[in-house]
Amino acid sequence: MASLISDDSSIIEAPFGAALGDRYLVYALSTITARSLPDLRDGLKPVHRRLLWAMRLLRLNPDQGYKKCARVVGDVIGKYHPHGDASVYDAMVRLAQDFALRVPLVDGQGNFGNIDGDNAAAMRYTEARLTDAAIRLMDGLDEESVPFRTTYNGEEEEPEVFPGLFPNLLVNGAAGIAVGMATSIPPHNPVEIVDAALHLLRAPDAADADILQFVTGPDFPTGGVLVEPPASIAESYLTGRGSFRLRARWQVEDQGRGTWTIIISEIPYQVLKGKLIEQLAELITEKKLPILADVADESDEQLRIVITPRSRNVDPDVLMESLFKLTDLEVRIPLNMNVLDEGRPGVLGLKPVIAKWLVHQREVLVARSRYRLARIDARLEVLGGLLKAYLNLDEVIRIIREADDAKAELKAAFDLTDVQADAILNMRLRSLRRLEEIEITRENKALTEEAKGLRGLIASEAEQTERLGKDLAALREAYGPTTALGRRRTSITAAPQVKIVPIEAMIDKEPITVICSAKGWIRAMKGHVDLASTDAMKFKEGDGPAFAFHAHTTDRLVLAASDGRFYTLSPERLPGGRGLGEPVRLMIDLAEGTQIVALFAHQAERRLLLAASDGRGFQIDSAELLAETRKGRQVMSPKGSARLCVVRWIAPQDDMVAVIGENRKLLVFPLEELPQLRQGQGVALQKYKDGGMSDVRTFVMAEGLSWPMGGGSGRTRTEADLTFWKGARASAGRMPPTGFPRDNTFTA
Repeated sequence: MASLISDDSSIIEAPFGAALGDRYLVYALSTITARSLPDLRDGLKPVHRRLLWAMRLLRLNPDQGYKKCARVVGDVIGKYHPHGDASVYDAMVRLAQDFALRVPLVDGQGNFGNIDGDNAAAMRYTEARLTDAAIRLMDGLDEESVPFRTTYNGEEEEPEVFPGLFPNLLVNGAAGIAVGMATSIPPHNPVEIVDAALHLLRAPDAADADILQFVTGPDFPTGGVLVEPPASIAESYLTGRGSFRLRARWQVEDQGRGTWTIIISEIPYQVLKGKLIEQLAELITEKKLPILADVADESDEQLRIVITPRSRNVDPDVLMESLFKLTDLEVRIPLNMNVLDEGRPGVLGLKPVIAKWLVHQREVLVARSRYRLARIDARLEVLGGLLKAYLNLDEVIRIIREADDAKAELKAAFDLTDVQADAILNMRLRSLRRLEEIEITRENKALTEEAKGLRGLIASEAEQTERLGKDLAALREAYGPTTALGRRRTSITAAPQVKIVPIEAMIDKEPITVICSAKGWIRAMKGHVDLASTDAMKFKEGDGPAFAFHAHTTDRLVLAASDGRFYTLSPERLPGGRGLGEPVRLMIDLAEGTQIVALFAHQAERRLLLAASDGRGFQIDSAELLAETRKGRQVMSPKGSARLCVVRWIAPQDDMVAVIGENRKLLVFPLEELPQLRQGQGVALQKYKDGGMSDVRTFVMAEGLSWPMGGGSGRTRTEADLTFWKGARASAGRMPPTGFPRDNTFTA
């Protein structure tokens, strides 16, 4: 069997990596060109192009009736696009959604989804036909203006690209993720794009800044307010990469007696209203924005979200700026004009995209002109033969009646071509009247003039430019700024300069007592209660106290876990002190098996000492510990099985570090030898042969090192002369002074 295989010429020996790479490259290119990236010329991906082509063949014109979407999808997947019906129908639905496309290409009848995020009805229930924009996009397909290719099964033909004079790529935008690249083009106003194309048509060397006089920025189907600076917009359009800040449109509505509400009438593009309402409601339930009292959705055909402030004294601008920061009422729309240009992907700026689209339109114009000229020449040939027949009518009749081979004799007698002779022989008797001769003469003259004009158009770029200018002007009139589709929907303004008030400043400052048990049950009691009170220190059976301290409702609480991750808690979100609290794991994503090392109120502009059980540590600024998410922030990364075990504040006047190991050796070294980091494993504090670190603290050398004395007396002992234990960082240290606690800790 082995010999048979080795002699098989169909087996190719090649490195596995190279063979796999070649095949993956083929897959990647197929994904890029045949699925994910739009063509610069018509702005469509293959699935959209095939959908519109199938609808055209079904004669679903705007003036015709609707047909079931299932019929269209069936034709598409059966003849042109061998993919799943769900994906094809989803693409069709998007072409019909007026909140997804600036100028829809499909006119849908039935439930095609909504801005709330609800799905469209099944394809068997919905119907569709083409829109005027789709017809314009496909105008010229019957005139050999673009190349066609065979379908996947070789039974049908489909256009490689649409020829129509409609700037779909920029007007409706595109989005897609291919292999190793992506595209994101926001929608634009059709009038602005046509005006920019007209200017570039007449002045091909126009600067990019000249184009921006016409295209001021994206124009989204859902409206909104663009607050991106003009310089940033210009840079994005120049490079083809960037982003735009888009906000909801809002206004203050007076409710009388000094009260007011905020009405949101437009939300950002591609933001689902249902999800947005959930975000706003979450701010209220979790008390993340104290100045927000209520939110209500009063939308019908017009979007209307009502936001009620906590008090009439709240500044509307401050409330909205806070909402823009915390919710999708403000989003960033990316710009990445990665398109297929002559079959190759590339990122282009705004001017090159419009310029190359005009080149395509010029090629289409010439191709359509040649097609029309060929049809005219064929008709003129026929008309020439008919005119000869009318001039020699009696002789023609005689030859037809008497000749054995009438066609050959007609050709010889009047110098006719095969086409002309066949036209004469196929002519009806009633066409021999005088009126018909006059009509043929008139038609011959008109077609001759048209053919002359077409030859001039094909030969002259100036005439092509003039003709394209007229066609673009007609397109502009159809989508003028006063029409429903041409009116600009997205305003472009500068972002208001509003001073954002920190969330803490919006909360009433009240004293609280934070209590956390050894098993991680946390609660906040009102007021600064006595930490020694038995009523305050109640816990579940088998649980006990771990952390208890006084704080305020405006503080931010920091929790340190043994895996080196730090979390931020808001006192407003803690359960009240009437019960036994709630597990802190419900509020943060604390990893399984990790222990709570420290819990304290955050203090700004302070430093802390972090140390792991293997004796490594560093200083850190307190601001680096804050994290606004449930996952927290990884600050220390202990090595191997080591765990974070010490988190201590460093007093401003501290200048020394004291560290003691499990081997009961004490080392004192200058604080300046301990680096200040943002995150990491830290550096060695003390050298150990066996075991690890027990405790570490900072202190003032001039004041000596103090530790509590045993027996519960509350007295402390201070060692003033520490010369014997002083050394360099990472030294081994020496046995501690007589009377040092047996548990090897600096605090009781």
